[in-house]
Amino acid sequence: MWDFIVERREQIAYNTFQHFNLVVQAVVVATLIAVVLAVLVVGAPRLQGVANAISAIGLTIPSFALVGLLLPVFSIGAFTAFLAVAFYAVLPVLRNAVVGLQQVDPTLVESARGMGMSRLAVLWRIRLPLAWPVILAGVRISMQMSMGVAAIAAYVRGPGLGDYIFRGLASIGGANAVNYALVGTLGVVVVALIADALLLLLGRVTVPRGIRA
Repeated sequence: MWDFIVERREQIAYNTFQHFNLVVQAVVVATLIAVVLAVLVVGAPRLQGVANAISAIGLTIPSFALVGLLLPVFSIGAFTAFLAVAFYAVLPVLRNAVVGLQQVDPTLVESARGMGMSRLAVLWRIRLPLAWPVILAGVRISMQMSMGVAAIAAYVRGPGLGDYIFRGLASIGGANAVNYALVGTLGVVVVALIADALLLLLGRVTVPRGIRA
């Protein structure tokens, strides 16, 4: 297997970067969408049940099924893979963002409003910073889950390490079938661990010291 990796190291490194890049872009976009939706949901309590139901139902949709639904509309390519990954990435962040914003002490919000701060200023300077640890926990879950979804998205020619897994499965019995499958699988695991470590570091930098666990 070592010889297999050495011979293909440049391509493996490129696919690893592509996998990481796809997931990070999808999770960043998903986080922005989820936070905006969470702010709207918390502002309209009647929508909270709907948001929870959508999150629960969305997570039960098999990845292959979603990719199959997207394929006729967006065809094969990286954009379809991005949409599939971003769809799943939104759901954990949305749920955590709603919980995090709900947990902010209302008296702090009222005090800030009493000091003359606008709603936007209260959201940006009070509510989001206090909810950020919970939101970040959702982002970490989303990142880990998206690594696996991105591998499945290789079915529609999405970039990343999933191609090695599918190639290994397609050539079962061949000389390098196991090597392809192992490189793809282990590569996804390693990338996921690196991404999680980076998010932990981000938390250390961005979470206010007074509310760190």
